[in-house]
This record gives sequence, C-alpha cells and structure tokens, in this order.
Amino acid sequence: MRVLVVGGGGREHALCWALAASPLLTKLFCAPGNAGIAEVAECIAISAEDISALVAFAKGKSIDLVVVGPEAPLTLGLADACAAAGLKCFGPSAAAARLEGSKTFTKEVADAAGAPTAAWARFTDAAAARGCIQEKGAPIVVKADGLAAGKGVVVAATTAEAEAAIADIMEDRVHGAAGASVVIEECLVGEEISFFALCDGETALPLGAAQDHKRVGDGDTGLNTGGMGAYSPPPAFTEALQQDVMDHIIRPVLAEMARRGAPFKGVLFAGLMITAQGPKLIEFNVRFGDPECQVLMLRLKSDLLPALLAACDGELARFDLRWEAQHAMLVVIAARGYPGSYAKGSEIRGLEAAGQVPGVQVFHAGTARREDGALIATGGRVLGIAATGKTLREARDAAYAAVDLLDWPGGFCRRDIGWRALT
Repeated sequence: MRVLVVGGGGREHALCWALAASPLLTKLFCAPGNAGIAEVAECIAISAEDISALVAFAKGKSIDLVVVGPEAPLTLGLADACAAAGLKCFGPSAAAARLEGSKTFTKEVADAAGAPTAAWARFTDAAAARGCIQEKGAPIVVKADGLAAGKGVVVAATTAEAEAAIADIMEDRVHGAAGASVVIEECLVGEEISFFALCDGETALPLGAAQDHKRVGDGDTGLNTGGMGAYSPPPAFTEALQQDVMDHIIRPVLAEMARRGAPFKGVLFAGLMITAQGPKLIEFNVRFGDPECQVLMLRLKSDLLPALLAACDGELARFDLRWEAQHAMLVVIAARGYPGSYAKGSEIRGLEAAGQVPGVQVFHAGTARREDGALIATGGRVLGIAATGKTLREARDAAYAAVDLLDWPGGFCRRDIGWRALT
C-alpha cells in the first residue's frame, strides 16, 4: 500500500516509524515531515493545512491511505476533501472534528450522551465571564472555545489569574479567533490521564492510555506547553477504569455523534480526570496526542496499518490489538525559551550516541538538515528521546541516559518525567 502521513512533528515521526514496519507498506510519504521522518519516508514540501495541494498530491501518487496527524487539517476538512476525491483518509470529517474545534460543542455532546464532565458555562462577553469567575471563585478553569495549539487552557489558582486569562483570551486575543468565546469550568481534582480509542463510526476499540506532562518545569510548574514528556501505561489507569471510560464516555459519545449525522472515524483522544467520583471528561481531541502517540507506538505489538484501515472501513468489530508487556517513556527536548520565544538554527550533536543506548528510540519534532548535513533545531519542541523497559523506572533510566549524551546547549528538558508514578 502507498501511504501519505500528514504533519511534521514527533507524533508524525512515530506514526511513520510504526507504518514503515508494516509488511503491507510499499511506499511511504510524509508532508511536510522533518529530518527524522526523512529516514523512513519521502518528505514532501506541502503544508499540513494546504488541503487542495495534499489532495492533488495524493491523487497524483495513487495514495491508498492518507493518515492525518494534526488537528488543524481535520477541522479544515481534509478528510471530507479526500472522500470527495475518492481517497481513503484516516481521520474524522470536519463535522466530527468539532469535538476538538469547539469546546462548547464537546460539552453539548457530552451532556447529551450522559458522559460525566465538569460543570461549565460559555461566554461571549468578557464582563459576563468575569462575573461568573467572581461568583464561582477559584480554582477555576478558563478555556478558549476554539483551537489554540494546546495552549488555550488556563487552570487558575486565583480569581485574579482567571480574570487575567479572560483579558488575554477575549480582549487581547492571544489565540486569535479561538478566543471569541470562552468556556469556564469547575476545576476537577484527581489524576489526569490521556486515553485513546480507535473508532469506525459505530465501534470503538481501546487504543491505550498515557500520562502527559503539560507544564514546562519540574514538579508540574510553569507555563502550559504542548507536552514535555509522557509515559505508558499509567499505573493509575486500571482495566476497570478503562471499561468504565469505554462504557460511560467513549461509546455513548460515539452513538451521540452518529445520531447527529456526524459519525466519528479515527482516533478519539479523551483527556480524563480520575476523580474520587470516577473518571470525568476534561476535553476531546480528534487525533493522536503528542507526545502520547510516541509511547503508544513503542508499546503497540499489532501492525498499525491494518488497524487504521479497519477504522476507515467500519471493520473494528472484528479487529483486535496486541500490546507489548513493557513500559515506555519519552522525554521532550525543547529549545530554550519555549513555550515563549526561542532561537532557531542551532546545531544538535550527539544524537547517534543517544540512539545507541539499549531500548532507546529517538523521535524528531522540530528538526531539519543544514546543507552540510548537520542537524539543526527549527521548532519549540525539537526532539523526543523515548525508551522502553520491563519497568517504568528502567525505561526512565534509559531515556535520561540517552538525553545526557546529547550535545545541544540550546536545548532543555524536564528531569522528572514519570515522577507521579515513580513516587
């Protein structure tokens, strides 16, 4: 099969890495890709959001399956455009992608499906939003209603912090049009888990769980980021909890989406809080997480390609997934200054030595090759140093051993990935 992966980050490198191992694969393309992806796929200089160019390329190259990594192309209708052109695409329609594109839509669907979630209210007026904050008090959660690259959520410890978030999102529009309205929620307390389900519109199949680390600093301090590391499986997420989530969140929401005429096909990513009352939905994403995808791919024993095809073809009811009996951890190496402003173009050395540590797999995110062949940093999150082990501690030790072999003064990482599970 000829496959096109859309995207150019660490998640897409992990997908390409897994797909490249499939005996069904004959040719793998990635648009736009990165320096690491170029080692397993042919990279094409097309933006992930250039829908018409992606479809034209897929048609011209007789692509059998388009696999979409990021959320933006899905909310822009890439899956719909592929369907119109007679192309098979792994990812939801624009109508179904509203589960990530609109926090309000997600809440309405969850309420209609009876899925447990935080109490919430939507506001288009900043003064009214501030009034809600004063009434409810803190801690409280403020969310930009639209897509904000994973950075539109503020968990405010004080009312002053919450009101500052309203000013940033609604008045200063730091997230652009995504901040035209906000959703204000109660602050759930518990263990946060990322859970993934493979969906074909009617059937949902558990795809595993991971725990992400959103804060930039050790001990979960500092600003929110796109994710500074992840591990899988999280010990707090038991088989009983997984069954609970499938029965009371994933399957009811899948049925509600079908009832609304927008059946969901692809990966449904549920951000969960495991509270004293049980699991509750924080939000949905409509694609693999980053960096969660990387640790899931390291643990997946089944061939990924037929699993994605089964989701596209409505055949998950007779499909099964097998997992390696091991733990996986990933440490993100980011450019200094991230998630704020950061420099680009600095050279990264030591990657070959890092990749030779037993159990380690390096995933590229924001990288490119200079004309002289040197590896340079081009993004905020630049590398993901992943490792597997019989225990989480073993995976952690291997990952950080590889991190310590890198020679990149322009980068930094958290030194405590997995700390909750390990302590």
